[in-house]
This record gives sequence, C-alpha cells and structure tokens, in this order.
Amino acid sequence: MMTTPTPSLSALLAQTHLTDHSAVLNAANASLKKSKTDIEAQHVRVVALLNLERYADTLDAFEKGGEKLKKSAGLEYAYALYRAGRPKEAVEVVKADESRGARHVLAQASYRIEDFARAARIYQELASQDGGLENEENDLRINSGAVDAQLEWSGQGDIAVRKKSAREDLEAFETSYNAACVSISRGELKQGDFLLQRSRDLCNALEDLTEAEKKAEILPILVQQVYVLMQMGKLDEAEELCSNLPFAEIRELSTRHIAQVNSIAASKEHSNPYLSHRLMNSTPAPPPTDQHFTFQSTILRQNKYAMDLLSGKYAGVANSSSKYLSSQPSPTISPGPVSVAVFNAAAHAHALKEKAAIKEVLPVLEKRPSDVGLLLTVTQLYLLTNNHAAATSLLESFFRRLETSATPADLDVRFAPGLIATMVSLYAIQGRKSHSKNELARAASYWRRKSKTPPKTLLRAAGTALLDSYNEEDLSTAGEIFSSLHAADKTDRAAGAGLVAAYAIIAPEKLDKELVDSLPPVAKLVQGIDAASLEEAGVALPPSQAPLAADAGKKRAGDKAVKPEVKRIRKNRMPKDFVEGKKMDEERWLPMKDRSYYRPKGRKGKARAAGLTQGGPVAEEKVEAKPEVKAGGGGGGGQQKKKKGKGKGGKW
Repeated sequence: MMTTPTPSLSALLAQTHLTDHSAVLNAANASLKKSKTDIEAQHVRVVALLNLERYADTLDAFEKGGEKLKKSAGLEYAYALYRAGRPKEAVEVVKADESRGARHVLAQASYRIEDFARAARIYQELASQDGGLENEENDLRINSGAVDAQLEWSGQGDIAVRKKSAREDLEAFETSYNAACVSISRGELKQGDFLLQRSRDLCNALEDLTEAEKKAEILPILVQQVYVLMQMGKLDEAEELCSNLPFAEIRELSTRHIAQVNSIAASKEHSNPYLSHRLMNSTPAPPPTDQHFTFQSTILRQNKYAMDLLSGKYAGVANSSSKYLSSQPSPTISPGPVSVAVFNAAAHAHALKEKAAIKEVLPVLEKRPSDVGLLLTVTQLYLLTNNHAAATSLLESFFRRLETSATPADLDVRFAPGLIATMVSLYAIQGRKSHSKNELARAASYWRRKSKTPPKTLLRAAGTALLDSYNEEDLSTAGEIFSSLHAADKTDRAAGAGLVAAYAIIAPEKLDKELVDSLPPVAKLVQGIDAASLEEAGVALPPSQAPLAADAGKKRAGDKAVKPEVKRIRKNRMPKDFVEGKKMDEERWLPMKDRSYYRPKGRKGKARAAGLTQGGPVAEEKVEAKPEVKAGGGGGGGQQKKKKGKGKGGKW
C-alpha cells in the first residue's frame, strides 16, 4: 500500500488565493509546526515577515534557521540586515551575488555605510543593463540622484554622474528634491531654492497620495529650505518658515533634530544660551536605522560643543572632546577630529584670546603633537598676534616629523592640500617665494606618484608657481603637470595655457598647433583696457615695495589724501587743566627755561637769560699769572729740595 506524499507549502500557496502577508505567515508557521527543518517553509516565513516590515523578527528567524537558510535566502537575509540598521553585514553577505536584486541591496547598503563611489558605480551598471523590472528606471534615477548629492557633500563630486540638473529631474518630486540637494552642496543656493519649491509643488499635485502622506513627504523639503534661506542670509523668511513647522510630526528623528537645531539658529528670540542648550537636546536620539551621515554628525557635534562652551561647560567639553580624540587615528585630516580639536583647545583656553590663549593651549599641543586640529588652532593664534615666524616654524617642525615616518597615512597628511595651502600662505606673507615654489613642487610630485587622480587644484597651483622660474628643470616639471591636467580634461583652458607657457621656451616642438591656436589672442585679452588712464592713475606697489620715508611726502597721481591718525592720550598723562578740543602745548615736556616763549622776570633773571643766549657776548674772565716752570739741570737730580717742615722732628 502506497502513501500519498504531503504537498509542499509552495504547492499549497499556489492553490490558494492568499494576498494578506499575515495569512501567508500563519500558513508558514502551521507548516513549521509539523516540520521545523522545512527550508521552504522557513523561506516563505522570512519573506512574509519582510513584507510585514518586522525586520527584527526576520533576523531572529534566520538565526533559528541556521546557515542553510542564510545561504538559500541570501538576498532576503542581506535585505533584513540592511533594514535592521546593520548595513556593513549586509554588504558582506551580498557582495558576491551578481543577481539584479542583490545588486540593488548592495547599492543601498553601500550608500548607508557612505561608500558612495561603489553605490554610484552599481547604479550606473544597472541603468546600462537590460532586463529591469517595471518602474525600475524611475527608482534608479531617484537613487542615483541621492548618491550624486552625497558625493558632492563628501567632496567626491568629480565622480558624480549628473553635473547639471536635467529636464527629467523636474518630472517627479523625488528627483527634483535630489537635484536640489546636488545644487545646494555645490553652493548653487538660488537653483536649489527653485528646485525645492518645484519639488513641493509636484508633491502637492499628486493624486495617488493622501493629504497626510503629502505632508509627511513635504516636511523634510521644508527643513532643507530653512537651511537654504539661512545660507542666503534671508533670516526673517527662515524664522517665519520655522515657526510654522510641526516638529513633532516629522517622522524621521534625524531630520527632526536637524529641524530643531536650524530653528534655534534662525530664531532671534533664543539669545539665552542655557535655553538654547535645553532646546537643542530636547529631541530624542535617532535609532540605528536612521543615523545621520558623517558630514551631518560633524556639524551637529560642533553645534553641541559651541552651545556647551556658551553655557560655560569648559571642563565637560574638554573631557568629552579628549575622549573622542583619543579614539581617533592621529594624525588625521578628517573633518570630525580636526573640528573637535578646535573646541578642545577653546575649552582649555576658557574663552581667553590671543597670547593668553596660546599660553593655555601650548601645553596641550605638547601632549598631542600630532593633532592637526590643535596644530592649526595654535597656528591661527600666532597669526592673530602677528607672530608669523612662530607659526611657520611650528608647521615646518610638524612636517619634518611626518617626513621621518614610514607610515603611508602620515605622508598623506604631510602633503594634504589644505596643509600645503596653509604653509604656502605663511611663506607668501613673509615674501619667501622660493620656499612656496619648492613646497608646491614637492606636494605635486608626491601625489603624482601616489594617486592616479591627484588633486587638480594642487597640481594647478604647483604648475603656476614653477612657471615663474627660469630654471629649465622647473619649466619641464610644470609642462608635465599641465600636460597631465590637459590630458584628463581637454576643455580645461587653464591647463592648456599653462602647457603652452611651459613648453614655449624649452620645447616648442612638443606643442600642438591646434592647442596654441585655441588660446585667445593677446589683442582680445587687452581689449577695452586704457593704458593711458592706468598710467595717469599711477601704479600701486605691494607693501614690500612701499616708498621710503624720504619719498613718503610725495603725492602720486591718483593718490587720495590720507588724514593723519589722531593718537589717543591716556588719562593719567593728561594735565589737570586739560580742556577737550583745546590744542595742547607742544613744548609742555621741556623745562620752562628751555621753552621758546620763556621770558624771565627781574634783573637777575634777565642777566642769567642773557648769558644763556646762544651767540651772545661772553664776559672775559681775568686769568691770574702763574710762575713759569723751568726745566731742571742735567741728570735726575735737578728737582728742588722741599723746605723743612715746621715743628720739631720735621721730616722730609
């Protein structure tokens, strides 16, 4: 007698008409009661849990199912990890899966862990491939726009897909919002404001969303618009917009906190730092699934420390910032640790300034000599006291320490473009052009060896500095730099001009005639310049070439009369009979008898004054006749004998 085989869960579900995910979950649970090791039932159960957005229960089901379930349902496992706030683990699970769904999960998880370059690359691959699902093209455009915005915020805008807003970005409120974020991150505030308003209008025009759903979508747009208005200096409009924002209705706690902070910054009423401190910390902490991105958390941390310092919490800021800095690698140029180091220095200085602050911060720098943020803070304090030599020496010694390190990360910090720019600026203040040129050349050489995509601004600055040299080797190096820049971007006119300037003297045969002809002619560059009027106006000299004191009184054409600076006189130096506005005696510091208007009184005083007059008659003095001294006789005994002294026992 043969037994009838039990139908599988998938066969049962295929014969039913279950559309409720809860019903599917109940069917899967009933099947698992009969056989706990049924992989198919376990798979159906985790899919139902995902559709019900019960991500913690989904992960619990995967843990109970074991490695076999994780391998058979790898896509679902990765998605559950991602939605549960564990994107790093999701990346490890799905990074080797080449299926289309897995690539979507990998892109989203990479976006969440701020690997925006990989997310952008995956979305480009998916957009170029066939076989996409219905409406997938729109989702790819939305997600790709969000990645481009994050690339701009993180300083990687050169690899962003969209350089400008396209017409299709204005067709949906999501794409319009992402395009607005891209514009805002580039500093194009007017364009960003326009696109945000466009996004709000498109969202309000949707018919398939309820009023509550529209409001939930528009609130984050309004929060972003407050930021744009503040950046544009429209504080009144920003404050009015903040006053109408229902903060409690913003679903994402991370966005709610940003809205609260921006409302404090835009408000004119929150002048009390203690009240502002309380409001800033009134919003709940966001969950792991809704964390701020690094560039956001860095700014929010700065706001928190600034509010703590305004509230007088110097010891608290010093302790908390020191703990944070001790957990970070050193040296580093990451914005987070660098900015925290500045607040750490401010906390140790207790709101002191300039020389007094230097005295308090220098001991901290001795304990943390590799702290870039602290180093730049002390450098700035030296500049505020006009001690350029000390600032330069401090940075030079830091560079020498990093050069002796064998760690590649330390050398990256040594030749970081921002630090190089700081050093070059210090050299420029002191007129040390050769040092500036050498520093830029070394940095350019390092990054050309180190990276396939060296920083363009640094290379352009180094090439320009080398063009000022008459050394053939320097000009050759400048030519190589501009050649690489021109090869990377044929439309870069500055690179083309630098290439021609470098090779025009030492190697004109290397220049392409088409490149030379593409440069604007000199006549066009000087068009509209009136040389005669410029000559009549005079030539302004830099401070290092200012006229000498002997020529300071000569007025050149075009110079404006400069009023002499009125010196303030201390109160303790003012005479008792001082009257405001009355011209003071210029000879008041001279003795009375030496002043030009002194007129002595009485017969004795007039006689004394006549004797002191320069060029006056001098009374002849009587000179008594003295006995002539004669030379003695020959030999040494020619001296006269002294008379014997009076009294008994007189001695010679």
